[in-house]
Amino acid sequence: MEISYATSSNLDIADSDIVRGLARQVRATPLERPTPSSPSLPSPPPLAQWRLKLQSMTFVEWMELLFPCTRWLRAYQWSEYLQVDLMAGITVGVMLVPQAMSYAKLAGLHPIYGLYSGFVPIFVYAVFGSSRQLAIGPVTLVSLLVSNVLSNIVDPSDELYMELAVLLAFMVGALECTMGLLRLGWLLRFISHSVISGFVTSSAIVIALSQAKYFLGYNIERSSQILPLTKSIIAGAGDFSWPPFVMGSTILAIILLMKHLGKSKKSLRFLRASGPLTAVILGTTFVKIFHPSAISVVGEIPQGLPKFHIPREFQYAESLISTAVVITGVAILESVGIAKALAAKNGYELDSNQELFGLGMANICGSFFSAYPATGSFSRSAVNHESGAKTGLSGITTGFTMGCALFFMTPLFRDIPQCALAAIVISVGISLVDYEEALFLWRVDKKDFLLWTITCVTTLFLGIEIGVLVGVSASLAFVIHESANPYIAVLGRLPGTTVYRNIEQYPEAYVYNGIVVVRIDAPIYFANISYIKDRLREYELSCSGSTKHGAESERIYFVIIEMAPVPYVDSSAVQALKDLHQEYKSREIQIAISNPNRKVLVTLSRAGLIELIGKRWYFVSVHDAVKACLEHMQNFHGRMGDQTPAGRQPGFLQWQRKRDGEGEELSPDEEPLLSQKEV
Repeated sequence: MEISYATSSNLDIADSDIVRGLARQVRATPLERPTPSSPSLPSPPPLAQWRLKLQSMTFVEWMELLFPCTRWLRAYQWSEYLQVDLMAGITVGVMLVPQAMSYAKLAGLHPIYGLYSGFVPIFVYAVFGSSRQLAIGPVTLVSLLVSNVLSNIVDPSDELYMELAVLLAFMVGALECTMGLLRLGWLLRFISHSVISGFVTSSAIVIALSQAKYFLGYNIERSSQILPLTKSIIAGAGDFSWPPFVMGSTILAIILLMKHLGKSKKSLRFLRASGPLTAVILGTTFVKIFHPSAISVVGEIPQGLPKFHIPREFQYAESLISTAVVITGVAILESVGIAKALAAKNGYELDSNQELFGLGMANICGSFFSAYPATGSFSRSAVNHESGAKTGLSGITTGFTMGCALFFMTPLFRDIPQCALAAIVISVGISLVDYEEALFLWRVDKKDFLLWTITCVTTLFLGIEIGVLVGVSASLAFVIHESANPYIAVLGRLPGTTVYRNIEQYPEAYVYNGIVVVRIDAPIYFANISYIKDRLREYELSCSGSTKHGAESERIYFVIIEMAPVPYVDSSAVQALKDLHQEYKSREIQIAISNPNRKVLVTLSRAGLIELIGKRWYFVSVHDAVKACLEHMQNFHGRMGDQTPAGRQPGFLQWQRKRDGEGEELSPDEEPLLSQKEV
């Protein structure tokens, strides 16, 4: 396939000296450094900047900072937004009531605590949260994490179990608030999306298996590992009961069918949100009519709003801290990711740190009203958005819906079949199995697929906490490996242009004998300098795969380092460059630096590397550096051919130093980046 370029020229570098009128002249650009005559104004310290910003804030800006809900309240369009917000809030509330009870059972708690977790936190988040469509409350992953850790400390039937779940909500809220106030949300960027996908997929499988006991009619071991769950299911097969299995499977099929129809057909979108409620109504109706003894039901649920309850049992905080950190990470990743996507779709800005603070306040306040950890739900947030929610008023409406359920409807929940609640949880778990992501990663990036597989397998077989730890560690290991082994390319000149590109990507590009041009696509610092030095030595010896032009040469005389992509260098890198210069000098090789940015130039200048290499060997572009190197090589071979006695070949750098001592002038095409004045 023929390749065309935006710029073209019929001039070869070697021939451009003949046509001086057409050759591009190189302009010297001196290194800019602050001088007494033109001092640079130092920026104030961060604390002073923060103080100045606070002092300049108006009352409205203060209100928006402390209570983000004022942002949408001030611009609320009652005639346009009120109806859709109310309808969206009621829709999500109808969906949340059965889900909250199901997730509480998954967490090992009484269903009433799921309703509590979907009540107070919603109101608090509506005031302090920055997302207008995020629907928070109990979710599957967090519920599984709560069950996994607390069941190892105390039996779920013990009152202490509930106290620890409430304490966990307080600890998670404190961590989220701290991260938001200290603006530490950026730490979560180091967790790869493939790690999250693998973790969610394996957790969904564990969630589905953990609910199998309500379908099978007998108890199975409580665990977050797949092997103990599977062994327990097989071991109790003799106690299998048909009625709950048939009812649970039928309700699960109805939920999945309604969810599919709601996603595939716009006119039936309401079915997606009404699936859980339909499951509860069908199951409860069947139990009330036939009274089957083989199907267990929820039982009595307290009526009324939650009472004020100060978290206790802080002596267990040390054993819960690791789980609180994991729940915080999972909750933040899920909530902030959903909130950002919804903010982008609805055209407003989202502050991640404010979002963390809002989630933290929701959990802290919820813990005072018997709630266990809550966070943003993907399914309910999607339904909220699809229902047309415009502001946080939809969340407040959802909270009022939950309040009405607690006040008036709890007597109706007594006959809800356990298998119906389990079917709701399993339907959510099925939707979380992200096999499409695994196939996508296999096609696009085998490294990310490996990361997905490692996280998924370790979570399945070793448990959730170990799976998260291994996944995050593997993700960080990949980041460190990429940073310590940056990409370095050998550059060649594209035919008919003055553009230099990677010879692997452009095989038609050619290099010149005696010259190696390399580009370092990363910062140069202590972790990768050894790798860079090794690659430079390799590239010095071989430039295979390209057509070579220029005067014949048996060895390398110049190594040109293109530093345009290098944002900074540290002291270790400077010392390594000095060592490399001395090593090249001993082998009669000259280093040339092309297009370093100002920050890099200042660092090299302070370290004395500019004077060590020579100011004349810093160039504006690779093209200028190659032209200068070619002319030096041509002069060297031309003059030494007549001056050198037979059988004796002087070194290039020896000739260069002699030439510099004689004060020979640079040609116009050799003008470097730095001026000859002091740097």
